[in-house]
Amino acid sequence: MIKVLFVCHGNICRSPMAEFLFKDLVEKRKLDKLFYIESCATSSEEIGNPVHYGTKRILNNLGIDCSKKRARRFTASDYNKFDYIICMDQNNIRNLKYFIENDKDNKVHLLLEYVGMNRNIRDPWYTGNFNETYDDVIMGLDGLLSFIMDNQK
Repeated sequence: MIKVLFVCHGNICRSPMAEFLFKDLVEKRKLDKLFYIESCATSSEEIGNPVHYGTKRILNNLGIDCSKKRARRFTASDYNKFDYIICMDQNNIRNLKYFIENDKDNKVHLLLEYVGMNRNIRDPWYTGNFNETYDDVIMGLDGLLSFIMDNQK
């Protein structure tokens, strides 16, 4: 089983968007039995809260239900549990250092690295532009899935 964890600041906008879009992507490609996928936050600000309405609207429009999702915070044990820890921005990577001493297994990466871009996915909590976030996330997820499947051979 390939275990993927998506990480953002609050776990209500970007990382749950990535979580549910990636679940949908692998399901449509009939790869869902190979994956375990979650998302979490680096902060405690939104713990227990549902997905932000902007992300929920996009997912609902795609027929993806995220109503049971509640924000949770990264734990030190997540590092050993997951194969890929995919962050939405550099601040998320920096904040993971509070939980893990170092990334000895090279698990922590930015999502857009998988499409050759070394940049952050802007936080729609601040920009208000959930469609821009969706475009970046879906592009990154395609690259991530290709990378993972190429490395499974």
